[in-house]
Amino acid sequence: MQIFQTKWFARWAANEGLLEQALRNAVSEMEQGLIDANLGGHVVKKRIGVGGRGKSGGVRTILAFKVKDKAFFLYGFAKNQRDNIDDKELQALKKMAAHLLAYDRKALEKAIKTQELIEVTYE
Repeated sequence: MQIFQTKWFARWAANEGLLEQALRNAVSEMEQGLIDANLGGHVVKKRIGVGGRGKSGGVRTILAFKVKDKAFFLYGFAKNQRDNIDDKELQALKKMAAHLLAYDRKALEKAIKTQELIEVTYE
């Protein structure tokens, strides 16, 4: 399973104190079927605990996710900042998910090189 963050998401995650290990753990849970909401079009919502707050007080992440293939962290927000994404945002995220999930190895390498995507590595 390959895991990536968009440039925007990586910057947001760093500001929230969301570590790569938490992202790996979230994807591992998702591979076991523990998804908070399937929003359609390979777009899912996953809650992640941050800084000992637990999942209910943590952050919400939106991912492009294809089981046993790739996961792209696209967007995130703290529960106390907003309730959810709206329909217009969801449609944009679905388009982005389709685009990213269609990337082949060469396109992924280029996106990483230009820092459009940041790969979450396994240590």
